[in-house]
Amino acid sequence: MQKLKELFSDSLIYGISSVLARFINYLLVPLHTGVFNTAQYGIIGLVYAAIAFLNVVFTFGMESAYLRYAENRKDAPNVFRTLQTGLLIFASLLCLLLWLIMPWLLPMMSLQPETSGIFLIMLGILWFDTLSIVPLAELRLTRRAYLYAAVKTLNVLINLALNFYLILGLGLGIEAVFLANLAGSLVMTIIVWLATASLLKGSFSSEWMKTAFEFGWPFVPSGIGFVINEMLDRFLLNAMDPAHAARLYGESVTPEDVVGIYNACYKLAVFMLLLVQMYRMAWQPFFMRHAKDGDSRSVFGQAFIWYNAFSALLFMGVALLKEQIVAIPIPGTNATLIDSAYWSGLDIVPYLLLAYWFHGWYINFSSGVFIKEKTRVFYKITLMGAVITIIANLLMIPVLGMTGSAAATLLSYGAMATTLGIYSKRVMDVPYRLPESFGLMGVAAVLIFAEPWMLSVTGMDEYLLKGLIFSAGLLVVGGYLRILTRGQG
Repeated sequence: MQKLKELFSDSLIYGISSVLARFINYLLVPLHTGVFNTAQYGIIGLVYAAIAFLNVVFTFGMESAYLRYAENRKDAPNVFRTLQTGLLIFASLLCLLLWLIMPWLLPMMSLQPETSGIFLIMLGILWFDTLSIVPLAELRLTRRAYLYAAVKTLNVLINLALNFYLILGLGLGIEAVFLANLAGSLVMTIIVWLATASLLKGSFSSEWMKTAFEFGWPFVPSGIGFVINEMLDRFLLNAMDPAHAARLYGESVTPEDVVGIYNACYKLAVFMLLLVQMYRMAWQPFFMRHAKDGDSRSVFGQAFIWYNAFSALLFMGVALLKEQIVAIPIPGTNATLIDSAYWSGLDIVPYLLLAYWFHGWYINFSSGVFIKEKTRVFYKITLMGAVITIIANLLMIPVLGMTGSAAATLLSYGAMATTLGIYSKRVMDVPYRLPESFGLMGVAAVLIFAEPWMLSVTGMDEYLLKGLIFSAGLLVVGGYLRILTRGQG
């Protein structure tokens, strides 16, 4: 149990900083949805989707490679110097290539030649973020969680302050969103480079570069697969037949409007994503530190069980209160957390919360594959998920619109998590108790999706019914924990 407390402690530190950073960043949602129309907000979503795609290629799996090979502190300086030098050269060449082909890429993000400056700012964000990835991994590996948290929070504060100043103070358009992001990335990169500068005393090693490349390259197709699951839906919704958009959402609604609405409501899934991210930040260094312990399999299984308990409660809480969350008023203004023009997409939220819950499963199951260095399976599984995402979106968008995209994301993440869980159990037999965990998720999902039906049948007060549903969920989670943690000290 002591090891689980260590994992919980590190997760809490990363979690508090992530929650704070996300909360601060969330203040941009009412600003952006209040100032920009749905089509403009759709462009912001498309550019950030492109950043997510390109970030996978820029970083080339080097974060994971560093966590794997710098765990031996004797080798850490050489690994650090080698990977930083390699990323500096690689990122610079990629930026040059993307600049050369910029005219062909602009239409994919609904950008015009006169707004090409946004594309150049995007390249700057990618370049600085790439150069911060290994220093940030070093902070995580050496458990300098407080410094990590402070740097990430500062990045968000700079981003937030500049968004308000550039948009409200100077009256700039959507380019202000990306200028603010660039400034935050620049400052963060400088600070983490200074904090880890002592490791640059190491030597560049072609052998370490080769080793890191062989370990890290499978993370590129797997990362692209994940980003396809996460971001491709924006591009597919943007490419939907305008007639379908008008039929589903009204004559005046365009595909760009649909992307903007989808992108705004997607933000509510951030609550589950926060849990997954804070857990991932602590989990990867944790399982590497304890991989050789005699009780590692039992500890990893218990960590998965507790992750599911927290996920179930968070899923039910956010899914039940999604309408109330978006309507939270912003003090001193007439605005709400998300402008009412975007509320028509709230039905996507439970699907996305479940998808991120499955994403946390995938992260749990990656431990055995990571430890046994069987990382090539990652790209196979995530590319499988990408195929599911593409096919499911193409089939469901014309019929269900945004809900079809959200359901496609859930199908993809569920298939990937289940497949990796089966494979991981073969290489490292961890007692994950999958039937019981699937049961927990299934019961929680039924309670949430049955709420509208229960409301219409019973005629009960809405808030009373929500309270009863959440109470039922608490009982189910309590039973799940009692059964699966029995006998654990």
